[in-house]
Amino acid sequence: MQPELHDVVVVGAGPVGLAVGRLLGLQGHDVVILERWPEPYGLPRAVVFDDEIGRAFQSMGLSDEVKAISEPVHDSYEWRNAQGRTLVKIPWELDRPCGWGTSFFSQPELEQVLADAVTAMPNVRLRRGAEVVQIHETDDDVLVTYTSAVTKQRRIRARYVVGCDGANSFVRQRMGVSMVDRGFFFDWLVVDTKPHDEADWAPPGWDDVDPVPQNWQMCDPARPTTVVSGGPGRRRWEFMRLPGETRDSLNDPAKAWELLAAWGRTPENTDLERHAVYTFGARWADAWNKGRLILAGDAAHQMPPFAGQGMCSGMRDAANLSWKLDRVLSGRSGPALLDSYTSERTRHLQYAIAMSVALGNVICVLDPELAAERDARMLAGGADPAKVLPITEQPVLGSGIVATAEGLAGLAGTHAPQFPVETAEGYTALLDDVVGYGAVLLTSDAAAAARIGETHRSLLDAANVRVFTIGSEGCDLEDSTHAWSRWFTDQQIACVLLRPDHYVFGTAAAPERLTDLVHGYHAALAPISVATPVPTA
Repeated sequence: MQPELHDVVVVGAGPVGLAVGRLLGLQGHDVVILERWPEPYGLPRAVVFDDEIGRAFQSMGLSDEVKAISEPVHDSYEWRNAQGRTLVKIPWELDRPCGWGTSFFSQPELEQVLADAVTAMPNVRLRRGAEVVQIHETDDDVLVTYTSAVTKQRRIRARYVVGCDGANSFVRQRMGVSMVDRGFFFDWLVVDTKPHDEADWAPPGWDDVDPVPQNWQMCDPARPTTVVSGGPGRRRWEFMRLPGETRDSLNDPAKAWELLAAWGRTPENTDLERHAVYTFGARWADAWNKGRLILAGDAAHQMPPFAGQGMCSGMRDAANLSWKLDRVLSGRSGPALLDSYTSERTRHLQYAIAMSVALGNVICVLDPELAAERDARMLAGGADPAKVLPITEQPVLGSGIVATAEGLAGLAGTHAPQFPVETAEGYTALLDDVVGYGAVLLTSDAAAAARIGETHRSLLDAANVRVFTIGSEGCDLEDSTHAWSRWFTDQQIACVLLRPDHYVFGTAAAPERLTDLVHGYHAALAPISVATPVPTA
């Protein structure tokens, strides 16, 4: 019997693997997700996603479902010293340009939302208790062998395999790629709880200190500690392992209760849901795609949790990869397009790791004299992240599907906003809910948009770009809040071309450059079926 053939096999059914399956499934592709464990893991792990990842869930058609199981942040993320003075204050407020804010959640609940979404799709299959034991790559496809409780071995074929199978990734081992390691290693005890009450999450004795925010870090050399939400109805503490403590002595429920007691938590007012010791590291694979094998999420990178970017980075992988793999699977682009996945994401990922390590270097200080020097320096900087953290590079994609031509590269590789718009029928919503999934060219010049639509329709179709005008009279979409007008004015642009993952391909200051933007985007996509016409004036 010939093995069944699918478009993509995803190895691993964590949030990233399920997201890859959902996004590819929405584009009509045949996907099988193989998960080695027979049942979902029921305890918390990741707990936070930012505004960009909220927008990614929106792209999956899951806005309401995700909001129902998450808790938005209403204040900033602060780092305080042992006396309660603020060392750094990072804004996490609700009003963000993506239309979402930072939110906390419980990973089992999020995974259930994603699993329900993929299992409801006729072209996506989720198989649990299926452990991949062999991968054999050919020029035309990949033969995947897995075992299950039902059968000793089963083989399936796929055009591509995406490894979302965690830090000890089997797919990564099969690819034979190496890891770049920043050498950041610290052990922390992670304690997840369900308090019976609402409390001020400051340690006892801080009555004369300004109220602490919902989520914060205590930079106390006696015991660096994290105190954050674990999602609705939950709280998480993370305690750094001290010299002289062993991992085994720290990873004990009695020790967890001992540490929680200093925060007024007891078995009478709190349920202990989970405790586990993690070694926080900072590393990434030097190649995320090789032939027909691809990595995403923890299989491609790991980082300290201090910036809340672990799962978020994996979801960015899913968004970046899925639209490119869609083009390759549908025959609109050649496999070379997938090389931009590694080049774009590794640069952006290194920003997240650098930020996480920088924050880790702030909190993981056990020497009282060094901690006092740190406190003095950061207090003198007024808690401004730009002044007190050694981070200068901003998150931007590496080389790939981003404009490089003069006059078009402004904002290229940055994540775009999505302010509300109103249709001619009076429907008002965030941009993505109105225009749908895919690449879009936005401009306020209706005449220029009409010209490019008439003269370059085949090119727009080949690049799968839709053109929308935003403004007032005569435009497709009304800028009812004037947020788009302000953004275009502030950025000194007349048009912007957005990729399906909401990153900016390029911008132009004059509507006459619309054609150049579209030609540049089409050429970058490694097209295999439509020749690029010569630009016309």
